[in-house]
Amino acid sequence: MQNIKNIIFDYGNVIFNIDFTKVQQAWKNLGINNADEFYGHRQQDPVFNLLERGEITNAAFRDRIRELARKPDLTDQQIDDAWNAIFVGIPAGNHELLLKLKTKYRTFLLSNINAIHYDYVHEYLKSEFGIPNNDQLFEKTYYSHLTGKRKPEAAIFEQVLNENNLIPAETLFIDDSPQHLETAKQLGIQTFLMTAPDTIQKFFAREKLV
Repeated sequence: MQNIKNIIFDYGNVIFNIDFTKVQQAWKNLGINNADEFYGHRQQDPVFNLLERGEITNAAFRDRIRELARKPDLTDQQIDDAWNAIFVGIPAGNHELLLKLKTKYRTFLLSNINAIHYDYVHEYLKSEFGIPNNDQLFEKTYYSHLTGKRKPEAAIFEQVLNENNLIPAETLFIDDSPQHLETAKQLGIQTFLMTAPDTIQKFFAREKLV
C-alpha cells in the first residue's frame, strides 16, 4: 500500500455489514427452495443483475419472486422484507473513520445496489444516524442501479477513474468480492480483499493509513 491518494470503498461487508445466510433463509421462508443458488455471494439469479443495473422495475422484480416461489399472493412488503433481511448494521466508528479519511484522501463509494435496498439503507441512515444519505461521507457516491453498470464490469471502474481524474496506481479499492478486485487489478488499481473478522477500522490502523 504505497502512494495512496484515492480510496474507493465497496459498501456491503465493508461499511455496512450484511449476511447472505439471513436473506437466503428469508427466501426459503417465502418458498424458494434453491435459495442458496438463487442468491449468494458469488452467484445469483439473473433477475438480481437486472435490478442492480436498474434495467427492471421493482414491480417486475417482485413479480419474478412470486413466479419463482410459485406464490402469486405474496405482497410487496413480504418480498421487500425478505430482500432487506440481508442487512445487519453499520459498526460503531465506521462513519467517524470515513469522515477522518475524507480529510486525508479523495474517497468514493462504489456499490452494487438496487432501488429497494437503496431506499432501505437511506431510511436506516436517517433513523440510526440522523443523516439523509452517504454523500457527506465521501467526495462522490456511485450506485449501480443509477449508473446502469455494476461490478465487476470494467466500465463502472473506468467511470469512477475518468470522471474524477484518478490515477489507478494512486488509488486503493476495498471490496469483499474477489471477482470485483480482479477487474480493478487489471486496470492498475491497488486492492484489498475485506474478509471477516477483519474490518476497515482494523485495516487502516494496521496499515497506518489513517
